Amino acid sequence: MSNFVEELEKRRSQYALTDASPISDQEIADLVKKVTVEVPSAFNSQPQRAVVLFGDANQKLWDIVKETLRKVVNDDEQFKATEAKINAFAAGHGTVLFYDDEDVTKQLQENIPAYAANFPGFARDAAGMLQLAVWTALADKGLGASLQHYNPLIDEAVTAEFGLPESWKLQAQMPFGVVAQPAAPVDKQPADARVKVFGL
Repeated sequence: MSNFVEELEKRRSQYALTDASPISDQEIADLVKKVTVEVPSAFNSQPQRAVVLFGDANQKLWDIVKETLRKVVNDDEQFKATEAKINAFAAGHGTVLFYDDEDVTKQLQENIPAYAANFPGFARDAAGMLQLAVWTALADKGLGASLQHYNPLIDEAVTAEFGLPESWKLQAQMPFGVVAQPAAPVDKQPADARVKVFGL
């Protein structure tokens, strides 16, 4: 089995995280930068964007999530479960925010109108590839992570807090850190039920 497949197998949704890290913050930032540059995109358009948060910036993100959801969840008992989940993400070492620069897609739609309807889908494909690649790269370095989607509720506040371009549309949030308690095994459908092979 190739190293790539083994690295994919390491990637799991890990929810119980600590604020520790086996590598430095600079190494994590450099890793995300390298992966972002290398992940492909349709027409080499490169619409993927990422923001890496550590320390107080990371805590501020999850404070925003908590404050935003508190306005939506009025029931105190229901909010306790929501708050516990958010606190678990905040307990990690950091968070990667994934964005799509919509200006890139709009420009492509203007330049190549025959494909205009396809470009938003191509951008989502590029975003998904980047998320998987970063997730797998973090796992390879001994960091657990999960993929969260509190957007679009938090978009405006996060953009304002970190001074991000208005054209960047938030796609997902990936809290990461050393795994405190590994996730339980999950059932997976057999490969033969999901992959059809012809001509072999």
